[in-house]
Parts: sequence; structure tokens; C-alpha cells
Amino acid sequence: MDYQTVISDDLQYLHRWADGLLKKLSPGQRSQLAREIARNLQKSQGSRIAAQKNPDGSAFAARKHQLRGKKGQIRRQMFRRLRTARYLKAKGDIQSATLSFVSSVQRIASVHQFGLRDHVNQYGLEVNYPQRELLGFSAQDIQKVEELVINYLHCS
Repeated sequence: MDYQTVISDDLQYLHRWADGLLKKLSPGQRSQLAREIARNLQKSQGSRIAAQKNPDGSAFAARKHQLRGKKGQIRRQMFRRLRTARYLKAKGDIQSATLSFVSSVQRIASVHQFGLRDHVNQYGLEVNYPQRELLGFSAQDIQKVEELVINYLHCS
């Protein structure tokens, strides 16, 4: 069984588990809980991207070695700005909690998320990028969502 199947099964379990509990909340309470879940996921996804880890715990594929780079040159960390709140938006409403990239960086994020082919420069040079899962649920994320729902229901 692969990682995606396990996470999909866990999310379906989480959805069935929380569905009955959330129906007991008012629409305002559901919306507030969804915003809290989205903000929490935004922080965890940002810190995971900063650590350059996939949701399954494996490291991101390394950058290719640049032949023209200067020796001793300090390279910036990958996706440094993508993980900021300016580009990684968290929203919550009555029906869902959503975490997504803003439209100006969605193409870059999806190229890396799915390992697609994209233009590197203005002259048309194309490269196949390795898959680096920027967004995804880890087991800790699912556990944290369960804890948030239980704590919210306990306090309300």
C-alpha cells in the first residue's frame, strides 16, 4: 500500500469521525473551527516546507548542481517565500478548511508538487522538475486536526 492510499484512507476516516460531531455545532462555530484548523495547517505546512520534507517524512529532492555557480556562493533555501502567509493562504468556512497558494505562485507550486516540466528562463529552456510535495497531510497533521476538534467540542 503506498503513502497516498494510506493518507486517503486516514482522511476518509477523519471525515467520517468528525462529521457527526460537527453537525452538533452551529454554523458560526463550524466556521470558527475551520479557520482554526486552516491556520494550524498553514503553520505546520510552512514549517515542513522550511525543513524541506515531504509529508511522508522523506527529504525533498535536492537541487541540481549548477555548473556556472561561484564557489562558496550561498544559495537561498528553496521555497523561502512560498511558505509565507502572503503566498500560502488559509481559509475556513462552514463547509471546509482550505489551504492554497495565491494565483501568482500556483504554477510554480504545482510544478514542484507534481514534478512537471517547466520553463527555467526567458529563452525557452525547459527542465523536468522532481516531485516535491509542498502541501499534503502527514500523520501528525491528522492527529492535530483530531485534537483541535476534540478540544473545540470540549470547550464549547
